[in-house]
Amino acid sequence: MKSLSLLLILTIFSSSIAAVHAQQPQLASYRETAGVLVDQKLQNQTTAFVTLTSTSPVEMRIPPELAEKIRNTANVTSVVITNADNCVLGVQDQACVLVNMVQPSLLESYNITEIQSNAHKVGDTLIGDINKAFALNAQFNSVYINPKGELNTALGTSGVVSGNRTISVVYTMSRPDSSYLYDGLTSILIPKQIRDDGGFYDVAKTMTQNANSTVTFAITPGNDASIYQLQAGRQFPIKTTIDNIKPLELFGVSKIDRSSYFNVGFFPLNSIVEVVVLSNHDISVTGHGGNLAPTTIKNGQKFPADLTKSGWIFDPESGQKISAIYLFGTTTSATNDDLSLTVGSSMGQPNQNTGEINSGKTTLDYSIYALIGIVVAGGAAVYLFVRR
Repeated sequence: MKSLSLLLILTIFSSSIAAVHAQQPQLASYRETAGVLVDQKLQNQTTAFVTLTSTSPVEMRIPPELAEKIRNTANVTSVVITNADNCVLGVQDQACVLVNMVQPSLLESYNITEIQSNAHKVGDTLIGDINKAFALNAQFNSVYINPKGELNTALGTSGVVSGNRTISVVYTMSRPDSSYLYDGLTSILIPKQIRDDGGFYDVAKTMTQNANSTVTFAITPGNDASIYQLQAGRQFPIKTTIDNIKPLELFGVSKIDRSSYFNVGFFPLNSIVEVVVLSNHDISVTGHGGNLAPTTIKNGQKFPADLTKSGWIFDPESGQKISAIYLFGTTTSATNDDLSLTVGSSMGQPNQNTGEINSGKTTLDYSIYALIGIVVAGGAAVYLFVRR
């Protein structure tokens, strides 16, 4: 089962695509994603977020000894720093460092004292190094066992960051505002070159100026490389029927530019805009700004047919979950008009790409690459930083 975004990434390696300026599409280790999750099903809120991701320790400057220590600590699935309120149940008005782990045998013992003691010991082996690396002063608060995670189920995501029967060792500290935390983390993590190249980095920075925004940074260890993600987000309660979705208004900008970091080549999948809608009833995409990107179907999966073209890809475009991705093609920016979407009740809408009726059912597993649900695998990548 593959997500729509992952299928787009696989296109680079599985499809023959026309060259642009004698260059083939490439995938860089640094990615920028702007997304909107309209969740009418579980949380009754809309989340807008910008996520900066890399697997390169050059582009996200984690001390090598810390990255190695996290990767070699058994059962640890992620380390998260966040100023999100209520990072776990019972913690309010504080920022958190979470050391998340999965220990099925320990959970199945139902021995709460043993679970807390063992997890606490593991967290304490890491928190000193985490505090030092990011200039924090987080202190132990509690051990929390995450519930199953209905949002992960609805999105089809793993829950390694947001929780799916994981144990979280919680360390807390004074809660900084988002602009302060974002500036502090980016000055440590992101080289000046990438900061100066703008793009979604600037959109995230703009979002953090809002008092209701949050900042989250996650390290997810992998066998070959760790994944580093920095996210700025805002949440909006849903009070009326959602029909018009305008991502840029939620981000607080009138235009979104790709980072000029990618100007050294053709990196069409390193800057994307995603919209996911979860509904209690069948809905469909009834209108959109911009173009539709050309697609093709291979083995029942939808792929972009030409990555040089900008526009939307909907898959699925009707049902109780809609997934939409906007590709920039060879363009470098998008406006409100390009990125607007209209959704409405579905009674079996014509498929905009094939003219066929979409029943709203799908056999695919779609995900959004956000810290609210999942961390995307790095895969084969080009480290741009060392090429310039």
